[in-house]
Amino acid sequence: MTSTPPPDPEKDEPTVSFASEEGGQPDYGRVNQPAGAEQPPPGWGSPPGYGPPPGQAPPPGYGPPPPPGYGPPPPGYYGYNPAAPYGVHPRSGVPFSDKQKLVAGLLQILVPLGIGRMYIGDVGLGVAQLLITLFTCGIGALWPFIDGIVMLTGDPVDSDGRPLRG
Repeated sequence: MTSTPPPDPEKDEPTVSFASEEGGQPDYGRVNQPAGAEQPPPGWGSPPGYGPPPGQAPPPGYGPPPPPGYGPPPPGYYGYNPAAPYGVHPRSGVPFSDKQKLVAGLLQILVPLGIGRMYIGDVGLGVAQLLITLFTCGIGALWPFIDGIVMLTGDPVDSDGRPLRG
């Protein structure tokens, strides 16, 4: 039968130092270390945000302040444009229509008789959708319904070719 030797009390230091003789709280979970072990080794420098180490110059500054602003924009760059009272399309620069995309799409979906097409100025297409819906006893209402969904998801234009407001 093999037995393990008893632990050497001088080698094993306790992991808990009861500070009753020191007058403080116990230091749970910390191994007793020799004095000076808490300090970082030499050459590690100072922690970030505390300035440069002794004997070294501070880093250079950010340079001179930026120049004053660029001034006002050229005339007609911003502000009201009488040719585009509802703004311009961001990709094409074409002025927006006075009609709204949401109104046209909802008219097409909720009243599938071509009313949304008539609202944006496509009267011929709106009348065609109305006649198809009436002659097919309501089955043709699928065309204006799908057209309303396409109007809401796409970039429809009015009868003058201007994109509808959003």
